[in-house]
Amino acid sequence: MFIPIKDDAPTVRKPYLTVTLIIVNTLVFLYCQSLGSRGFQFITFQFGFIPYELVSGVELTPELSASPWLTMFTSMFMHGGWIHLIGNMLFLWIYGNNVEDYFGRVKFIIFYLLSGLAAVGLYTLFGPSSQIPLVGASGAIAGLMGAYLVLHPRARITVLIIFFFIQFVQLPAKFVLGMWFVIQLFMSLAGSSTGGGVAWMAHVGGFVFGWLILKAMVKITGRGGPTSGGQRVYRMNW
Repeated sequence: MFIPIKDDAPTVRKPYLTVTLIIVNTLVFLYCQSLGSRGFQFITFQFGFIPYELVSGVELTPELSASPWLTMFTSMFMHGGWIHLIGNMLFLWIYGNNVEDYFGRVKFIIFYLLSGLAAVGLYTLFGPSSQIPLVGASGAIAGLMGAYLVLHPRARITVLIIFFFIQFVQLPAKFVLGMWFVIQLFMSLAGSSTGGGVAWMAHVGGFVFGWLILKAMVKITGRGGPTSGGQRVYRMNW
């Protein structure tokens, strides 16, 4: 197992939106935790996204009714547990600040939400009958990861490797992100896209969306920008 810890890609803009997203996700999780185990379950079924409800138009929990069009968004700010939250927020910090630096704040939040919707869309396409609530920011964050791969493929990611030993190593971003995507794709194709508590296909959808959009944008706008520490700093000139 390897866990990304930090990267060496520089930024110019302060990542205010990335920090805000981390704070909002954490506050939402703490609020859900404060409701107790039963309340946590209720709010998960109310504001988590359930593909079956969108596809069939049937509300599985009428007493906790919330439109699936709304839960597409609310589910992005909910998490199933501490490890789920901490892992997602770590990835959001590592990759989000550079993508925010490229887009600027307003375009960044739009891109983030669209990545989350793309993740939800692919998850639903491959599991339309799933009645398990989908929660977590990982689909939207996967979009940031796909974008980061386009922007900083040669950045060095410090990774914690836990195997028969524990060691920190630096690896190219294209290797770390490429390996992560291969794992998500393999698990999806293995039939785990809507099971086991991990929405593998949502990760694939978000990542592919982010990668494709940034590929198109960089091609259109060019790769201009200053350099710092050997890394190219990409920014949109909106």
